[in-house]
Amino acid sequence: MKKNSKIYVAGHKGLVGSAIVRKLKEKGYTNIIGKTHSELDLTNSVEVEQFFKMEKPEYVFLAAAKVGGIFANSNYPADFIYENLQIQNNVIGMSYKYEVKKLMFLGSSCIYPKMCPQPIKEEYLLSGYLEETNEAYALAKISGLKMCQFFNKQYRTNYISVMPTNLYGPYDNFYTENSHVMPALIRRFYEAKENNTPEVVVWGSGTPLREFLYSEDMADACIYLMEIYKGDDFFNIGTGKEITIRGIAELIKEVIGYEGELVFDSSKPDGTPRKLLDISRLEKAGWTYKTELRYGIEKTCKWFKDNCINN
Repeated sequence: MKKNSKIYVAGHKGLVGSAIVRKLKEKGYTNIIGKTHSELDLTNSVEVEQFFKMEKPEYVFLAAAKVGGIFANSNYPADFIYENLQIQNNVIGMSYKYEVKKLMFLGSSCIYPKMCPQPIKEEYLLSGYLEETNEAYALAKISGLKMCQFFNKQYRTNYISVMPTNLYGPYDNFYTENSHVMPALIRRFYEAKENNTPEVVVWGSGTPLREFLYSEDMADACIYLMEIYKGDDFFNIGTGKEITIRGIAELIKEVIGYEGELVFDSSKPDGTPRKLLDISRLEKAGWTYKTELRYGIEKTCKWFKDNCINN
């Protein structure tokens, strides 16, 4: 990519997309396009084609998706598979039709089987059954990854895919019903502290292990791969480190300064018991993460306090 190349970031207002935009600007890229959902409905094929025909982006980061935590994935599976497939089909299809030079598809580590060997290597894809609570979302993301590989094979395009671990950071969804574990806990602890609530209840047993990556690091990895990589491999993006849900809850509690009790509701689902990515392929390509977990949580909590309290 050249500094004046026209770059379209689909989902530029979200957690990952906004981080990519900030990082692109930081690196000196000057011609970045973003459209809100009201300006461009990516599930609408007519609107998407009109956009590509008019704007003719040279590079595309496909970071737009319908996302959510266990509650949302369990209760709205049809919405998750339908809307994500629509977005992917439209953006990837129009990228080919209007000769985009390079596209990056952002997936998720939930593409891997529930009982995968740990740490999870890229070659474990499609080697077992998916986690039931997010199967619909996972199937959509697998389809997007495979679509990129098949377009490369048939049409000699330059489409690459990345599978990030659990992400957190500024511009996340902090509204608990539909959010992931990190932003949900941050909001819950802040509200409990403000309201002097005696306890905070966390879904599940607290024993599952999770890996977390700060969104700014994710953006840096994405741009790095767009600049240097061409091929059919896809990349896990993470830290190679893990922590229990109990551990992450206790860390957020400490950062926020909440002094009440922490209660785990074992009647609620845990999800995948362990999910640690093998990041050796990415490290071999020359990239490693920079932001340690506690510092990332501190920055995320500050952003949440400055931007979301009372909103």
